[in-house]
Amino acid sequence: MIRWIVFLIFVAILEVYAFQAFKTLIKSKAFFVFYFITSAIALIYIVYQLTNFDRSVGQTPQTMMTFGLLLLLYVPKLLVTIILFSEDIFRFFAGIIGLFSKSSEPGFLPDRRKFVSQVALGVAAIPFASFIYGMLQGKYNFKVIKQTLYFSDLPQAFDGITITHISDIHSGSFDDAEKIQYAIDLINEQNSDMVLFTGDIVNTHATEMDPWIETFKGIHNPKFGKYSVLGNHDYGEYINWTSQQDKIQNFENIKAIHDKIDFKLLLNEHVKIKKDNQELAIVGVENWGRKFGERGDLNLASQGLRKEDFKIVLSHDPSHWDEKIQYDDNHYHLTLSGHTHGLQFGIEIPGWVKWSPVQYVYKQWAGLYENAGRYVYVNRGFGFHAYPGRVGIMPEITVIELKKREKVA
Repeated sequence: MIRWIVFLIFVAILEVYAFQAFKTLIKSKAFFVFYFITSAIALIYIVYQLTNFDRSVGQTPQTMMTFGLLLLLYVPKLLVTIILFSEDIFRFFAGIIGLFSKSSEPGFLPDRRKFVSQVALGVAAIPFASFIYGMLQGKYNFKVIKQTLYFSDLPQAFDGITITHISDIHSGSFDDAEKIQYAIDLINEQNSDMVLFTGDIVNTHATEMDPWIETFKGIHNPKFGKYSVLGNHDYGEYINWTSQQDKIQNFENIKAIHDKIDFKLLLNEHVKIKKDNQELAIVGVENWGRKFGERGDLNLASQGLRKEDFKIVLSHDPSHWDEKIQYDDNHYHLTLSGHTHGLQFGIEIPGWVKWSPVQYVYKQWAGLYENAGRYVYVNRGFGFHAYPGRVGIMPEITVIELKKREKVA
């Protein structure tokens, strides 16, 4: 109950400041009648949806829309509040100074400046428009990102091998079959030697993938195959199940999905890819994350492998690389991860800016990172979850080419 009181007080403060900003610029009573009615209806809808969230069902299109509406309405108003509150601090001290001056202006606080309200509303319009774009277009604005990595100990036979990497499908969030088919076509157009998927095929339920089996089965089976691992959402931990048996069966059904779409699911195991009497290893671990469980067993998955073997690790959560893999004496050359989605919100201008709030939680959150010749690549995610959109951080299909670096004599 207390959290709802706090939430409503918070919303009331935002609405008061938003009203003050509009009031300095707009004099139409009809506008404010419309504004108050729509704001009240939106708030009632949000509160109703949040208070009636069914923990036995989990995320639904309605809950995603609720979260999207929450961001759309209150993030811009929060910015307005911050700017106008900053002005209020200035007005307060100006009023104090006025008490000791000979100013004849009536009232303690100076009037609000129209210019500040204009700035506040202008700043707020940016996230408002961005969230709308993210929900209408951004969530399916797939980007192909290419990366070339050089290794002196890459087996010669694999010089130039290409890998298409996808992650975080979250099929339960999809609502546009044409856009998903477009993404599958993009994957196939890369004509890579291998396709690797790093987990979260659903939000929670195996049935979420039922409408999309044939679509994802359409990913071409490349020369060296298709391999996958599980992500934190694949274990069904985020809802209340009617029985433990239902949860276990759902997990078994999720694992079976990978076979249905012709991916080899690696459960703390590895496979060796061979060419011209040379080989590299694909090491797949179950989910390991400092926040979402430590099921992955890298040692088990690597049994029989030597330090000098060239190894590519599939591990859903990049915190696994940050805390364990990069320091492992067995020397894992490349780790592929996902999980963060780049928070589906941020600013990326290649060569200039790369920022998202998620970077304050995960050191490796999007793109390529390196330590002592060991790399991790964090895919920004194929699908979306919670917020039904993407702003600045677009859905990603990664293409990685491995090249052999000649040793300097």
